[in-house]
Amino acid sequence: MPFEPLTAISSVDGRYHGISTELSEHFSEYGLIRKRIFVECEYLIALSETSGVGMRKLTEEEKLILRHIPSISIEETKEIKKIESETNHDVKAVEYYIKKRLANTSLKDVSEWTHFALTSEDINSVAYGLMLRSGLQAVVVPALEEIRTLLDASATAKASVPMLARTHGQSASPTTFGKEMRVFESRLARQLQQLRERTILVKFAGATGNYNAHQVALPDIDWRAFAKKFIDSLNAGYQIRIELNPTTTQIEPHDTYAELSDNMRRINVILTDFSQDMWRYISDGWVMQKPKEGEVGSSAMPHKVNPIDFENAEGNFGLANALFTHFSQKLPVSRLQRDLSDSTVDRSFGTAFAYCLIGYRSLVRGLGKLSVNTEAILEALTAHPEVLAEAFQTVLRKEGVEVPYEKLKALTRGKKVTLDDFAQFIDGLDVSAAVKKQLKSLTPETYTGAAADIARGK
Repeated sequence: MPFEPLTAISSVDGRYHGISTELSEHFSEYGLIRKRIFVECEYLIALSETSGVGMRKLTEEEKLILRHIPSISIEETKEIKKIESETNHDVKAVEYYIKKRLANTSLKDVSEWTHFALTSEDINSVAYGLMLRSGLQAVVVPALEEIRTLLDASATAKASVPMLARTHGQSASPTTFGKEMRVFESRLARQLQQLRERTILVKFAGATGNYNAHQVALPDIDWRAFAKKFIDSLNAGYQIRIELNPTTTQIEPHDTYAELSDNMRRINVILTDFSQDMWRYISDGWVMQKPKEGEVGSSAMPHKVNPIDFENAEGNFGLANALFTHFSQKLPVSRLQRDLSDSTVDRSFGTAFAYCLIGYRSLVRGLGKLSVNTEAILEALTAHPEVLAEAFQTVLRKEGVEVPYEKLKALTRGKKVTLDDFAQFIDGLDVSAAVKKQLKSLTPETYTGAAADIARGK
C-alpha cells in the first residue's frame, strides 16, 4: 500500500501530517542522508586545503561540484538506500554514492580521500548535530517565540485587569490576568534563551576517538586542531552551535543530547501548566472562546465550545516528553567504547519534535480564539472580600495591635463575610482614624499590589 496520511500508523505522519511536514527537511531519513553527504563533502574540501595532507588542492569549480552533491533529490536518495540494502551499512552507502558521483568528474583522482581515517560515527555525530541545530533554529525556536510573543501581548494588554487568585484551589490575594500571563511568558523566555544558546557536542576523531589511523597515516598533521577548525567552520550563520568534543569513545557521549532533551522537556512542562490553567479559566467563564463558523463542540450538546486546542496541546506535550525523557536517560549510556542501541533512538528525534510542534501550533490556535471576560472575572473577585484579611492583619501588625492574625482568622475563616462586616470590625479597632480610613478604602479589585507593573515588565 503506497504511503498516504490516512494510512499512516503514527498520528504524526497521519492526522497531523500538515504540521509535522515542516520538520521533514531536517529530521527525515532524507534530511539525515543529505547532512551525511554534506559532512563528507565538506571534509574533502577541508583536507584539500590543509597543508601536508597530500591531497591536491581543489579548484573553485571542483568545490562547487562537491557542494552541489548534498542537494540530491528524493529519487537520487533512493539510490543510496539501494546501495545500503547491499552493504547493510547506511554511512558506507553514502561513501560509495559520493565516489560514484565523483567517478565521471575531474575529482575522480581524489575520491579515495572520501571518508579518510573516519568511522561512521564521525559522520553521524556531525550530521545529527547539524540536524538538531537546523531543526531547532528554523522551526522549533520560531514556533516557541510565536507563543512567547502572544503571551507578552496578553500580559501587557491585560496588565491591570484584577483577578481572584487561587492557591490550593481557594480564594487568595488578588492578582491581575496580565500578571499571570507574564509569569508564563517569563518562564518560557528563560528556557528559550537557554535553547538559543545551546551547544551540541559532536565527535570527529576516528574509530575509538583517538585519531589512531590519522596519526599513523599522517603523523605530522595536528589532527585535533584540524578537527576543531573543521567543526567550527560549519557554524556560520547559526546561533545554536555544534562544537567538537575533544574527549570521546567511538561515539560522542550524548550528554548534550540529554541537556537539549531536558531543556525541551522543561519548555513543554511550562506549556502544559499554561494549558491547564487556560482550561480552568475557560471552564470558569473568565476566558471566552470565539466560536468558529461550521465547527461542532459536541456531537450531542450544540451549545458547547470545548477547549480542545489546550487539551490537544497538553496531550502532545506528554507524548513529546515521554520521548525526551527516554533520550535523556538512554542516550548517555553506551557499553564500553560503544554499542548500537543509540542509533535507533536517534532516529526518533523527529517524532519528539513533531509532537512538540503539534502542541505549539495548537496553543497558537487556541490563543487566537480567546477573549478575556472582564465582567466575569470582576464578579468572581468581588464575591470574595475575605481576601482582604491578609491586608488588614498586616497593617494591624505594623500598628502594634495584639494578635491581629488571630482576630482576622476568627472573623473570616470558614465564614462568608462582606465588606460591611469588615467595616464593623475596623470600627472596633483601637487605631487612628487615618488607619481606619485606609483599611475601609481597600477593595478586592484595588488590592493587587505590584501585579500590573510586573505584568508590564516594569
